[in-house]
Amino acid sequence: MTAATTSAVRVTARRQSVTWPFAAGALIGILGGLIGLGGAEFRLPLLMALFGFAALQAVILNKAMSLVVVIAALPARAFAVPWDDVAGHWWIVVNLLAGSLVGAWAAAGWATRMHSRTLHRVLALLLVAIALVLAGTHYAQLGSLDLPPAARVIAGVIAGVLIGMVAAFMGVAGGELLIPTIVLLFGADIRLAGSLSLLVSLPTMLVAFTRYSRDGGFTVLRPNLRFVALMGAGSVAGAVAGGVLLQYVAGPALIGALALILLVSATKVWRHSDDT
Repeated sequence: MTAATTSAVRVTARRQSVTWPFAAGALIGILGGLIGLGGAEFRLPLLMALFGFAALQAVILNKAMSLVVVIAALPARAFAVPWDDVAGHWWIVVNLLAGSLVGAWAAAGWATRMHSRTLHRVLALLLVAIALVLAGTHYAQLGSLDLPPAARVIAGVIAGVLIGMVAAFMGVAGGELLIPTIVLLFGADIRLAGSLSLLVSLPTMLVAFTRYSRDGGFTVLRPNLRFVALMGAGSVAGAVAGGVLLQYVAGPALIGALALILLVSATKVWRHSDDT
């Protein structure tokens, strides 16, 4: 048996296992829970490296699991921020959605037509960008930009387009970008920003899903529904555990470590493009 055949057998065994998908999802959920996010940016490279999915397949599976995590997180957020407070800021959600829906639709279409090597490299660069945003928003004090109302609306639409594109390309909910954007542009409290980001993420992901389905992207979901359910359940459980563990972990050291994980993942994804 050749090395390539042995590797393929191991990858298949991991996908069909009960333990591997759930444990991997739990680990990703814990990482995400520790920083108040879903962890999809960590899940994407794992889907490619550990479970052997091609780039576009990994993006679509990541999007499906991100959708599960966001739906599970929505009712839980009510304990931290009452929905009456969230509803009072509906205009922020509408402003960002005006751009994110367009960005998600366009990026999902581009992703289905990209050469595999190009998509790998786009994903690697986006992982680097997420690492920088993660470090920057946690090490720096976020204030708010003093913009005229019209300029703020335009900036919100532009930011929404860019975030929607990143979310569609990577299969993430986009909270790592939405939360600092809502704080910076609209001056919202960071806890409120977390709830508002979920309301932007959900329809944005659904639009990307719809666009992917037009090009047969859902074909990867049918044979992997069990895998998605197991890893999604692990992600939700891990996110809860990560939130509980947060008080015991040093913040600055944690963020530095997670940013480093993303940079290492970006390097591996970029190098993988040379093999495709």
